[in-house]
Amino acid sequence: MDMKEFVAALDDLEREKNIPKAQLIDSVEKALVAAYKGRNRNSEENVIVNIDPESGQLDMWVRKYVVEEVEDPSTEVALEEVRQFDPDYQVGEAVDYPVPLDTLGRIAAQTTKQVVVQTLRDIERGMVFDEFSGRQGEIVNGTIQRVSNDTVFVNLGRTEGIMSPGEQIRGERYETPKDEKAKRMKFFITDVRKSQKGPQVFLSRSHPGLVKRLFELEVPEINDGTVVIENVAREAGSRTKMAVSTTDETVDPVGACVGNRGARVNAVVEELTGEKIDIVPWTDDLEENISAALNPAKTEKIVILEGEKAATAVVPDYQLSLAIGKEGQNVRLAAKLCGMKIDIKSHSQYFGSEVESTLAGALDEEGYLDVDAFLAEEDALEGKGADAPAPEEVASDEDTAAPEPPASDEGAEAPEEPADESAEEPAEEPAEEPAEEPAESPAEEEA
Repeated sequence: MDMKEFVAALDDLEREKNIPKAQLIDSVEKALVAAYKGRNRNSEENVIVNIDPESGQLDMWVRKYVVEEVEDPSTEVALEEVRQFDPDYQVGEAVDYPVPLDTLGRIAAQTTKQVVVQTLRDIERGMVFDEFSGRQGEIVNGTIQRVSNDTVFVNLGRTEGIMSPGEQIRGERYETPKDEKAKRMKFFITDVRKSQKGPQVFLSRSHPGLVKRLFELEVPEINDGTVVIENVAREAGSRTKMAVSTTDETVDPVGACVGNRGARVNAVVEELTGEKIDIVPWTDDLEENISAALNPAKTEKIVILEGEKAATAVVPDYQLSLAIGKEGQNVRLAAKLCGMKIDIKSHSQYFGSEVESTLAGALDEEGYLDVDAFLAEEDALEGKGADAPAPEEVASDEDTAAPEPPASDEGAEAPEEPADESAEEPAEEPAEEPAEEPAESPAEEEA
């Protein structure tokens, strides 16, 4: 091949593969050096190859250094010998011996070709690795290339991505290019590694970061910093909760993410094949965050357990199942979003228990549980329970004592009548009248 054609070919490679021409020339020079040493079986010679990047002029020579006495003929030459050609040579100077290119032969040319191809492949792989390693944590577009053993291989253009079964959305179908439904999809780059076959790009469709990046593409307020995504909790293919805040009080962070008539959030939902997305506001108040995270359920009370990263949320009885969610999904996502354990209790469960009702008097000013106050409330409650029977006994004594005065009055009139006429009638009348009057009067007062 003419060297001008060779340089033109390098220019084409630079445009197509985006590989610098200087790097290509350097790889060719190294390949020629390896070919020469392989042919001559002398790896000790100092072979130098130079290719002019403009004209394509190729020069090759073996460099030796001038010495008084030669110890290694492959790298040294005697002073007397070189002075036969030029008397100005001095010890330590370099002498270059030109190498005819035709001495390389056909085998050397094949070796050079193989080395150049391998070098180009290594350069391209290195560039791909550098490109994708810098994009770790971002999203990339790709099409499904093939599916093998539930592992999806994605065509990313310059390389191939790998998506393991654990990184796939449950129930989502991945169509190959042979199918008419094949389309470009968005993937989240989780990791990039080097291997003998080239860079390995690991992808995910189930990572929470995919939701975050999709909203960054759809919501301009996120890109300019007005709206901040604080956290994302996701169960891929089913439901996602995302907490957002704002640096501008005039901007509604939830409304900005939802968009006009839900246009922005619907675009993300469509990309995630119908996955439900709950967007909740995020503030500096932990109780408000927990309450918002449990949406759509409404909370009556939030009790935060100090130092345990746990909280109890009290909801109306009819919303208990709504707060927990199907198979516990709602409270599970809320706990992930807030970064703490959340226990859900209904109104009757929480306030119906005497022990739990004492929490109301055991909270400090910030709403946290004061353990000492809680124990004191329990002791007071137990003391009240021990004294409870006393009022009932006093009340019963007063009730039985009330009928005595009428009985004594009736008994005083009894001696005025003859004892022989009827002993039973005087005894019956006082017994009947006092017994009826006291029994009726308390009942009427109570009514």
